[in-house]
Amino acid sequence: MASTKQIDVILNDRTPHKWIMPLTEDAFQAFISQGNQVVRKVFGDGSLFSPMLFGKFFDPSDAFPLWEFEADVLLSNLRRSGHNAVDWFKLDKEYVLKGELPGVGEDTVHICFENGRVLEISGLWKHHREPSTRDWRSVQWWEHGFVRRIELPENADWKRTEATVQNDVFLEIKIPLKPLASENRQGTDQ
Repeated sequence: MASTKQIDVILNDRTPHKWIMPLTEDAFQAFISQGNQVVRKVFGDGSLFSPMLFGKFFDPSDAFPLWEFEADVLLSNLRRSGHNAVDWFKLDKEYVLKGELPGVGEDTVHICFENGRVLEISGLWKHHREPSTRDWRSVQWWEHGFVRRIELPENADWKRTEATVQNDVFLEIKIPLKPLASENRQGTDQ
């Protein structure tokens, strides 16, 4: 039986500028070549958190305008190879992002917004052993956690975002579209 749990969405991120250590392609290749099975699951082909998700290297801590692109186009090679664990699309009333979590459970996943413009999905895949004065996100974060930052479209009603995780593995985020001005007027005219 499927188990679905709601994930808290933090609307006002109180820790901006935390991703100060950029992930370069060379650093990523060195890291993943030494990685174990968990590292490959977190950052491997088809993962929402892979820097190679879009067919070429893109630091997942940099915001990406995901909904400006069709998933079928950007993910076509991954879908053909059967390595796809992510999808996104726009429906009539909402944007939807689906992704497989890297086997770390929903308790480690954090979803927040930065200035109402950037959706951030992050979490730990490994226990952080640095002194408590250092935030794992301000150092070589990929050695401890994962992130994907996504620019929101102008018409996203980010304050009404809902996020769920099914069976501790499948993440779904729904971001409603802002009502059109004509819809607002119709509601008040009646």
